[in-house]
Amino acid sequence: MKAKLRGVLPPITMPFNAQGELVRGGLKEQIDFLINAGASAIVVGGSTGEGHTLSDEEFRQALHEAYEANNGRVPFIAGLIVNSTRQAIARVKMLEGMKLDALQVTPVHYLFKPDDDATVRHFREIYEATQIPILIYNVIPWNYLSLELMKRIMDEVPGVVGMKQSGGDLKSVSDLLLRCPEKVIVSGVDALLYPGFAIGCQGAISALTSAVPSVVTKLFKAVEQNDHVTARDIHFRLNDLWSQLPHDNLPACVKYLQSLQGVTLYQPRPPMQPVSDALKANIKAAFDRLMR
Repeated sequence: MKAKLRGVLPPITMPFNAQGELVRGGLKEQIDFLINAGASAIVVGGSTGEGHTLSDEEFRQALHEAYEANNGRVPFIAGLIVNSTRQAIARVKMLEGMKLDALQVTPVHYLFKPDDDATVRHFREIYEATQIPILIYNVIPWNYLSLELMKRIMDEVPGVVGMKQSGGDLKSVSDLLLRCPEKVIVSGVDALLYPGFAIGCQGAISALTSAVPSVVTKLFKAVEQNDHVTARDIHFRLNDLWSQLPHDNLPACVKYLQSLQGVTLYQPRPPMQPVSDALKANIKAAFDRLMR
């Protein structure tokens, strides 16, 4: 799994029209763009992909369409942003017949938080029911998994192959790499992709990997080749762009950035709003500086 889930693993965005309807046939163009830009795998149903907004039928449709568009070219990861063990298992059952390389699974994301034993049981039961490797997406602020709990889950649930760490704390990434060297540890921290790669993260699943995949691929390869002069230069230009992207409306910003590279511009799902003209100007200026 460490070899398979390595490099730039972008979460695809969802092609919604202005009414918030999923546009059938709208994913292939983006998937081709991501793979041609160096993506090592694709993630469907993540937070950049507005997976939290998808109905069960939309989830099934999007996953099947993306799977066909990928056509086995790169590993395929299904994202699960759900609020119960039962719902997680039910969604995976909708994908029977597909060869899923991994599941990216958040802890439950509504207001209430299970205790540590129940959290371990949640991931164990998902794996036992699906037999698909799990990459935990540690991102939920009020259900944020501690280092000790993350390690416990990975120790006690063999099917949990690793962790996408998205809390912004590079020390926790370092601790995971130190204490779980056999596991897949990938970064979800867009502002710290370079230091994450430099200390040993196997790759990244983040908004920037979807927005500017070719640049993040160059960054990852520069670190692999110990070309830290190039890597630092890319890091600061990426952070210049990242500073222009309001976190609360990331999917819309990612779609706009993809459109600057030739991908059809789709909308975020309401009540989220399209990128304003003023914000477009700021993003475009930073994008031009990045791509110089």
